[in-house]
Amino acid sequence: MAGSYTKKEFGVGSEEQTLLKDSNGTRIVPAKGSVKASYSTFRVHVSNGTEPVRLSPGWEGTGRPDDELNFKGVTMDQADLELNPPRDRLNVVFCIMVLHGIGALMPWNMFITAKDYFVHYKLSEEYTGIVTNYATNFLAWLGFAAQIPNLLFNWLNVFVQFGGNLTTRIVWGIFVQVLVFVCTVILAMTDSSGWPGIFFWITMASVIVLNTANGIYQNSVFGMVAKLPTKYTGAIVLGTNISGTFTALINLLAQYMAPNARTAAIYYFITALFVLLACFDTYFALPINRFYRYRELLYQKGVNKRQLENSARGKNDTPPYWKIFCQCFPQCFNTFLVFFVTLALFPAVQSDIQISDPDFIVTPKYYTTIMCFLTFNTTALIGSSIASLVQWPSKKYLVIPVVLRILYIPLFLLCNYQPSHTTRILPVYINNDWVYFVIAVTMGISSGYFSSLSMMYCPRTVDSQYAATAGMFGAASLITGIFTGLLFSMVMPTLVAHVTFPMS
Repeated sequence: MAGSYTKKEFGVGSEEQTLLKDSNGTRIVPAKGSVKASYSTFRVHVSNGTEPVRLSPGWEGTGRPDDELNFKGVTMDQADLELNPPRDRLNVVFCIMVLHGIGALMPWNMFITAKDYFVHYKLSEEYTGIVTNYATNFLAWLGFAAQIPNLLFNWLNVFVQFGGNLTTRIVWGIFVQVLVFVCTVILAMTDSSGWPGIFFWITMASVIVLNTANGIYQNSVFGMVAKLPTKYTGAIVLGTNISGTFTALINLLAQYMAPNARTAAIYYFITALFVLLACFDTYFALPINRFYRYRELLYQKGVNKRQLENSARGKNDTPPYWKIFCQCFPQCFNTFLVFFVTLALFPAVQSDIQISDPDFIVTPKYYTTIMCFLTFNTTALIGSSIASLVQWPSKKYLVIPVVLRILYIPLFLLCNYQPSHTTRILPVYINNDWVYFVIAVTMGISSGYFSSLSMMYCPRTVDSQYAATAGMFGAASLITGIFTGLLFSMVMPTLVAHVTFPMS
């Protein structure tokens, strides 16, 4: 090595450039005029081979713990991720989150859209040869069987980690749903005409198990995506709306192409099976993605830092659930109200709105499928897509348009709503199919847009270490809105049968 060196005592101030330290406890520093070394670049301590390598004093001066300064527990991959922050190339992670959004609502959409298969085929008088009430009350029973366990386990999953961490809950949630859909396909292949009651209760039991697993899976997915930037929460909501559009299209194709209801149902439920298997596979692909690993690393570092601070202050690591709920409550309320209004009208009211003009562009055979299921799910998808591009209004003022959506309830009741087994007394004020179509389109777009905004805002209203918990509160509020909306939809036939408005 070129240059001359002088010895100085170990107590010299930190401003000296230290290259080596000999065994006598002295430091060897460059003499004036010798080789110049930048103080801020690198410094090495060598003392009997026991003192670790350290970066420059500029790094030490950041006040980081010694373990972090010495890279204890830091892998080369993690160091590379921090030095070269990756991007979501080709939006792979975004697309995976959209797929999980599709899978999150697939069970519910599949069963409600398969109304014709259950009501007009498996439980019909023509198929069973007997008259039963199973077909008449099927959708009401389906709603209770699906949403009560979903509601219960969504809320419990916020406070209790069923089955361990998020990964365990997501994997087992998907696995149980796959098994239930396999059983549903087997039932579709089986001749159940001689035992309609047993078929009905087996179906209800499978729906309960399915939605119990789905409640845990759906809630955990929102907790998982809360670790990522805001648009990825929007991707989940976008996926839930794509799920509805997808099932409506499959139902329409099945009606048009399948030779009979049995064959249509088999292919219909097998489609759901493949979607859930795709969700299962892509979840395990996430840790391979550099962008996802980087965001998880940032999230975990924030959690670890706050845990150290809490430990130093003697605080408990248990999340302050009440504080988190109070902070995210405005967005939880928005999420709840959006889905309450939507599910009060869709599908119960919309599916019973009849065609007014026989010469309308949509024939009576496909009127409900297109004007109800396909229109709502497509427009909700459009609304969610807009939310990923434009976020307006802000968190503070979102409640205003959300509350105004309550006006859709009387608007739909004024259309040609003809509920089954009910004599309508309320006059039909909106008997134009195009006007009804415009109302349905705006309701669907606003549902997708405002639900996406509220779910995107929810994890951002709390400290970053509580974002996952806030995301779970948002998901639980979503399910609560769906459940209460379904309950309220049962009141709609009574409203048009017993309430009258005077003509102007």
